[in-house]
Amino acid sequence: MIALDTKPVAETLDRLFLNAERNDAPIMERLQADAAGRGGVIDDHLSAEDLGEAYLAIDRHTGRFLYTLALAHASRTVVEFGTSFGVSTIHLAAAVRDQGGGRVITAELVAAKVRQARANLAQAGLDDLVDCREGDALQTLADIDGPIDLIFLDGWKGLYLPVLKLLEARLRPGAVVVADDLAIFPEELRPYLEYVRHPDHGYASVEVPIGDGLELSVRRC
Repeated sequence: MIALDTKPVAETLDRLFLNAERNDAPIMERLQADAAGRGGVIDDHLSAEDLGEAYLAIDRHTGRFLYTLALAHASRTVVEFGTSFGVSTIHLAAAVRDQGGGRVITAELVAAKVRQARANLAQAGLDDLVDCREGDALQTLADIDGPIDLIFLDGWKGLYLPVLKLLEARLRPGAVVVADDLAIFPEELRPYLEYVRHPDHGYASVEVPIGDGLELSVRRC
C-alpha cells in the first residue's frame, strides 16, 4: 500500500480537503469580486488579509499528480514554497517516504499556518520527513544544500520567480519545478512564465491543465 492510502494519511487529507472546501469558497468569491471591480487586478492588502485565513489547498487530482511526479522522479530533496496547512506537503512527503526517504523543506510566512501544518503532518505520520520553516522564504530557503530534485511553488505569486532564482543554482540537471495557480493568477504569474518558457533560461516548460493550472518545468542544464 502506498503512503497516501494508509489510514493516518488518508484520514488527515480527507479532513483537510473538507475543511478547505467549506472555508475557502467565500474567501475566493470575495477576492474575485474585488478583482473584477479593479479590472482583474487583485488588491494585495485585501488578499494578504483574507488569504492568511485560507487553506489554499491543492485539489485531490493535483495532489496525486504531485505525489506521482515526485515518486517517478525519485525525488529525495523537495522544496516547497507555500506550506499553508500542509495538504501539498503531505502528498510530497508521502512520495519521499515511498521512494525510500529524503526530506521536504517547506516555507510558510504565517506562524499560525506553520503550527497547524506541523500538527497535520504529525497526524499523518510524515513529520519526520519534513522541515517546516517559518518566515520569509527568501531568507528561510537561502541555506539549502543541493542538489534539489523538485520544487513546488504555491505561495505568494509575485515571489515565484525570486524563489526560483534563489534556488536555481542548486537544481540538479533534470530537476522538476511545478508552479500552481496559472488559471487563477495569470497576470501575477506572467513574469515567472515568461522566464521559464524562454529558451535561453535552461528549462523545458509546459502548462498542465490540472486543478487551478500548473506549469511543469524541467531543468535542462
